[in-house]
Amino acid sequence: MSNKETICLCILIFILIVINVFGYTQSRTNTKSYAIIIEEGTRQISINEATVEELEMLPGIGPSLAQRIVEYRCQNGGFESTEDIKKVKGIGDKLFERIKPFLKK
Repeated sequence: MSNKETICLCILIFILIVINVFGYTQSRTNTKSYAIIIEEGTRQISINEATVEELEMLPGIGPSLAQRIVEYRCQNGGFESTEDIKKVKGIGDKLFERIKPFLKK
């Protein structure tokens, strides 16, 4: 293996390690946010008032899904019930059951 190939391989390995560390950190951050909801006694958030950042604290809700919830709410005038959140693309029965205890209208 030439010196250039060795350097390229080392750089590639370094990039992969950085990507894995970043992904692990992101997954841990969402878990911590979920824990904050429980620890602070903020058991429920309003799906009609929550910001993208607040929605991201829910288990299984990432940035793009939180943004879709807010956009749906803006376009449709809010949710009539917590179950209406299932009308947002990406939220099915399984995810709804997971976040249901933390939602209020």
